[in-house]
Amino acid sequence: METDSPPTPPGKLRALLILGRVSNLPTVWSNCLAAWWLAGGGAWDRFVLLCIGATLVYLGGMYLNDARDVEWDRAHRNERPIPTGAVQEREVWIWTMGLLSAGTFSFFAFGRMASIYAVALLLAVVLYNTFHKQISWSPILMALCRFFLFLAAGASADGTGDPESWGLVVWTAIVLGLYIVGLTYVAKHESIPGVLRYWPCILLAAPIVLATIINAGEHRFIGAAFSLVMGGWTIWKVSHTLGGGKKPQIGRTVSGLLAGIVWVDALAVVGGLADGAPWLSGVFVALFGLALLFQRFIPAT
Repeated sequence: METDSPPTPPGKLRALLILGRVSNLPTVWSNCLAAWWLAGGGAWDRFVLLCIGATLVYLGGMYLNDARDVEWDRAHRNERPIPTGAVQEREVWIWTMGLLSAGTFSFFAFGRMASIYAVALLLAVVLYNTFHKQISWSPILMALCRFFLFLAAGASADGTGDPESWGLVVWTAIVLGLYIVGLTYVAKHESIPGVLRYWPCILLAAPIVLATIINAGEHRFIGAAFSLVMGGWTIWKVSHTLGGGKKPQIGRTVSGLLAGIVWVDALAVVGGLADGAPWLSGVFVALFGLALLFQRFIPAT
């Protein structure tokens, strides 16, 4: 009688990259760029430090996810790095604590408000990874992770004293959070069976709704153009799961929507919500392409 052979453990470096879901890092950098620019920008060396800190927190959160889910993964996803033996559980915990600590403390260099939002981000990361398998509203906790990351990044800029600019940061963080709720709801069904309802996917349109409401005059055309790009990409990716007539491809939908986070940021900065420099369009397109390229080598989920 034939038996299924155990998954082949990936190499150590690849295992660490898989644990960190590094294919999603361009979306983290995109969040940092959008929030930093909306809040007034500043010295580029500060922005580099911001991206490093956000990267460390993100990687620590992803490592924590596998460390907390190790028993579930052994039963349901034994191809993950810890169940295959490619990396030891104790080692993942050490990486987790080191990355989260270093990333959070790096925000302290940007002042009191950035520090407060960074601590809130850390709390959201820990709560999500601790309870996401036990509670149905865990997508809200995931949304809070990106929400507080965006606020921490905005508070790290030099121009956060402008109420109008900070208002754009907050509103963009809110619609980003709504987008993440819709995305995470779909992602939960990649590994947990159940009826996939349509209504949470409506939240994916929140950034477009905000752009439509806020943009006026010369900004309206630019906002509409970027809204069409983001809307078309979102509808195409959601159709892989909700298109009907064929087996849902939730993995393709989730990977595409994760890369689409870049379009949420681009819509806010160069899509009319703020006066972005022309070169920013190229940066966001590059980050989007980088996310798709990384996904060809490292799974996004």
